[in-house]
Amino acid sequence: MTEPAVSETTPPQPGIFVAFEGGDGAGKSTQARTLAETLRANGCEVVLTREPGGTSIGEKLRSLVLDHGHGEVDARCEALIFAAARAAHATQLIRPALARGAVVITDRYIDSSVAYQGAGRGLPAVEVANLNAWATEELRPHVTVLLDVSPGQGRDRRTANDGAEDRLESEPDDFHARIRQAFLTLAAQDSEHYLVLDAALPVAELAAFVAARVLPLIPRVPGDQHERLD
Repeated sequence: MTEPAVSETTPPQPGIFVAFEGGDGAGKSTQARTLAETLRANGCEVVLTREPGGTSIGEKLRSLVLDHGHGEVDARCEALIFAAARAAHATQLIRPALARGAVVITDRYIDSSVAYQGAGRGLPAVEVANLNAWATEELRPHVTVLLDVSPGQGRDRRTANDGAEDRLESEPDDFHARIRQAFLTLAAQDSEHYLVLDAALPVAELAAFVAARVLPLIPRVPGDQHERLD
């Protein structure tokens, strides 16, 4: 009887999931792109995505909650739309990418709903968290990078960039102050999971801190040319 051939191909390692969180204007998109570039330069497959979005249905739902002109969107409706977009995101994009060993980097995830629809809109934070845990089948990032920005600084940055604000960005500063505190509270409750950084630091300095936290998480394949990621 012939023995089955042994494949010399190393099966893909489980992927790594990184989320960037913080108030509007914190620089999440910039840091997410920079981390993606660093990891790709080290030979990693990287999936760079955002919320709400990342999928066809997610992008359509994004316009409902962020664009002006859709009429009144009450807090519960807003929370449900974000959760629906996140369910599609987790099932259609994030989980398949992680299964093949990719690094998934998302600009916002569940913490944003807990902060914005919980603290910001006044919904019970536990209920918002439970809704999104159900929507994602409890898929959690390996690490969450929180870029801490004051409401005033965030608004100044947004104005300097393009001057146009979406529905949530255009909320008053007290709304954004509640969100900032909610993010900091989440991070304080699980400090080992979070990397909290002052968004006022130079872009390059922030990127160095992020890389130092994420690179050690990337699986090393013995003998692979990218065994050392640095």
